[in-house]
Amino acid sequence: MAHEELSPLNITPGAIRFNTDSMKLEYFRIGMEGGSTSSYAGIGTMAAGEWVQITTDTPDIQTGGTRGLLVGGYHPSNQYLDEIVYINLATTGNSQTFGELTVSDRNHVHSCTSDRTRGISAGGSKAPGVITADMEFVTISSTGNAIDFGADLTLARYSAAVASNGTRGLFTGGHSPAANQNDVIDYITIQSTGVAAADFGNLTTARRYVMASFSSSTRGIFAGGGEPAYTSDVNFVTMSTLGNAAHFGDLAANKYAAHGSSITSNSVRGIAMGGSNPSAAVNTIEYFTIATLGDGKDFGDLTATAGAHAAAAASPTRCVRFGQGHPAYNNIIEYVQIMTTGNSIDFGDIHTQPTGYAAGLSNGHGGLG
Repeated sequence: MAHEELSPLNITPGAIRFNTDSMKLEYFRIGMEGGSTSSYAGIGTMAAGEWVQITTDTPDIQTGGTRGLLVGGYHPSNQYLDEIVYINLATTGNSQTFGELTVSDRNHVHSCTSDRTRGISAGGSKAPGVITADMEFVTISSTGNAIDFGADLTLARYSAAVASNGTRGLFTGGHSPAANQNDVIDYITIQSTGVAAADFGNLTTARRYVMASFSSSTRGIFAGGGEPAYTSDVNFVTMSTLGNAAHFGDLAANKYAAHGSSITSNSVRGIAMGGSNPSAAVNTIEYFTIATLGDGKDFGDLTATAGAHAAAAASPTRCVRFGQGHPAYNNIIEYVQIMTTGNSIDFGDIHTQPTGYAAGLSNGHGGLG
């Protein structure tokens, strides 16, 4: 029976069982809260372990391909945007209307994370001094307006970077009313509405406007950051544990861009697309191998425009960049094939208006395996 196993401490990681309660296959992995613990540098606190359902679903079954959403944003003519649009990452073409956010002060420099079915929008700022800790969610395979998540981040902030392993969503760094930059990492269980975020640990240094975030099913990686000081530092955590981040490597060129509001990776590579450094906007694309440690490597260049404050989303094969907010707003969507190198390719346009300072999410990013 499902509840008659030996203590998790006596189960070998990688073991498989059939859960007669859920009628699903599960495998055992290390790293859940509770149980005996011991510390490991860079990977937080390792604990007894947990049974994880073996996923047999795919974005192709749900939506005919991985779906990428562009959520909220800002444009000077219309100010703070509550619109949500979407694309199918396996094709090319202009975006289509999905729905709207529910809370108006979440739609500027907020952050998005996701699993295979649900996208979460968290935090954000409507104007200086108006910063929120609220969260809301959408069902990615449908269309329609967002719904209140029923719980909050550990602190109100904007420009937090994100990660997801398909169970947890992590929010790191950002700007809060009490601090221009912070090092806070908190996490939620994406499918648990009404449960507030909890403390995970801390980044190695406080930062906001974290430029890029990458995930595999085990690691979350947070790269760069800016204001008032720029950094090329890249941090990582092991998402199934709790603990502080450790140094992963450094960015080569893209020190500062959007607020890390999307996961731009498959399970192997993370892609950083565009940005700026202390002197100028850049069009550089660089990549990281998530399972190793090391600095970013040259991938190619953006072909449409150099700059920052864009959103992004990923499938197992593509990373897509939506719009831009600095040095000029645009509605351009462009993409790269993750496992190759080379310049970006035109995808289409955001069909509503030029959009910057938005967030992106998908149901096929690297944290989902």
